[in-house]
Amino acid sequence: MGGYIMDLTIVALLIVGITATIGVITNGIGIRFFSGNKRNEFVDQSTNLQTGWKNVGGSKK
Repeated sequence: MGGYIMDLTIVALLIVGITATIGVITNGIGIRFFSGNKRNEFVDQSTNLQTGWKNVGGSKK
């Protein structure tokens, strides 16, 4: 019974790991080849929105 549970755990971890890896790879391919000029659209919009904001938090020693 212990062997069965160990095998089931290994298979489950492999399925989850492979699925996550494929998702990351597919997302990277999609962004690189299909985003065109809009690759940094959200980063640029966030940067423009935060222009002039004060930095808060943290300690400067």
